[in-house]
Amino acid sequence: MNRPALTHRSRSLISLTVLVVVIGLGDAAAQDASLLRQPIASSARPPLQPENVSLIYALPEPPKTVQLHDTLTVVVNINTRVLSEGDVENRKTASFNSVLTDWLHFDGFSLKPDRQANGDQRVAAQLDSQFRAEADLESRDTLTFTIAAQVVDIRPNGNLVIEAHRKIRINEEVWELTLGGVVSRKDIDPNNSVTSDKIAELRIDKKEVGQVRDAYRRGWFQKFYNTYLMPF
Repeated sequence: MNRPALTHRSRSLISLTVLVVVIGLGDAAAQDASLLRQPIASSARPPLQPENVSLIYALPEPPKTVQLHDTLTVVVNINTRVLSEGDVENRKTASFNSVLTDWLHFDGFSLKPDRQANGDQRVAAQLDSQFRAEADLESRDTLTFTIAAQVVDIRPNGNLVIEAHRKIRINEEVWELTLGGVVSRKDIDPNNSVTSDKIAELRIDKKEVGQVRDAYRRGWFQKFYNTYLMPF
């Protein structure tokens, strides 16, 4: 049985298919789990980077450019605890005995001995003191708040000088907060905030005015007693 002759169009399609297969086999490689790839002289491939080969790698956010008069959020969280114990004991013993055996009197321009009619003058004293003190001190302070600070200066090394002021008034109660310090750019979080433990030269001033403050503040007599009478 004779096979039908190939037409010119069929021969062209077969030739094109063979050419594509041959070109594809020139760069064909088996499936490999390795991340290393053989260099190809015909084309330069980029170097391996985590963002090119990892499915879970995320590019870190670039550091924010903070300029003069920009605003930062300062998170203050300070917890302090002081525990002190003291025990003091002091004893003193002293004796003093003095006798005046001779005395002088003026006779014109001359000095002559003067006898004591009631005998020699004598001074005697004795001191015996004992002091003992025991003291225990335990103090706990907690200060937590968030405040917006402004960059007021940039030092030559790039560190930022910040200041923050807040004043809250509710009827007769007034709270004033003032904060200052120096922050390094690398300590600023991506959300443009910084914690108080990363601020150098930290200064915090908290002032209260009102009935609540009047309830526990010291009066003038207590201040006078603690300042001038307490040492005695």
